[in-house]
Amino acid sequence: ALTSEKERKIRMVQLRTVSKREKILFPVVLLLLVALLLPDAAPLLGMFCFGNLMRESGVVERLSDTVQNGLINIVTIFLGLSVGAKLVADKFLQPQTLGILLLGVIAFGIGTAAGVLMAKLLNLCSKNKINPLIGSAGVSAVPMAARVSNKVGLESDPQNFLLMHAMGPNVAGVIGSAIAAGVMLKYVLAM
Repeated sequence: ALTSEKERKIRMVQLRTVSKREKILFPVVLLLLVALLLPDAAPLLGMFCFGNLMRESGVVERLSDTVQNGLINIVTIFLGLSVGAKLVADKFLQPQTLGILLLGVIAFGIGTAAGVLMAKLLNLCSKNKINPLIGSAGVSAVPMAARVSNKVGLESDPQNFLLMHAMGPNVAGVIGSAIAAGVMLKYVLAM
C-alpha cells in the first residue's frame, strides 16, 4: 500500500565487490566503537562481530563451519528449552506481557513502514534510484525481511533481484536493535 507498481519495479545498480580487508575491518571497528561509546551493548554485538570475523578471516575454517551449522542449531534448541521451561502460562498471559507483545508488533510495523517511506524520500534527492521495498527489510528479522522484500520485488518484475540489496538494511536493523538494547540496559541499570 505504501509503494506503487512503478516503484516496486525499480532496478538497483549492481553492488560493488567488498574487499577482504573491509570484511575483516568492519567487525573490528564496529566492536571498538560500540565498546567505547556504549559498553552495555558490547557483549551482544561482540558475539555478532566475533562470528563475522571468524567467517571472513578464513583462518579458523573448521570452527567457523561448526559455529555456522551445528553449534547454532544446538544453542537455539537449548535457548528455546531454557526459556520455555521458565515460561508458565499464568505468568505469561498477563496484561503487562501481552502489552509488551502488542508494542513489539506495533514497533515492527512502524519500522517497516518508516523504512519504505525513507527510501521514497531518498529517491527524491538521489541520482541512483532506490527500490523502496528494501526499506522494509530494515528490521532485525534476518533473513526473512530481506527475503520478503525480494519476493515482492520479483512479483512485480521477475528479473528484479533485491535480496543482496535488502540484506544491507536487514543487517543494519540487527545492529541497530542491539545498540538500542544496550541503550535501554544502560538506563535500566542506572535506575
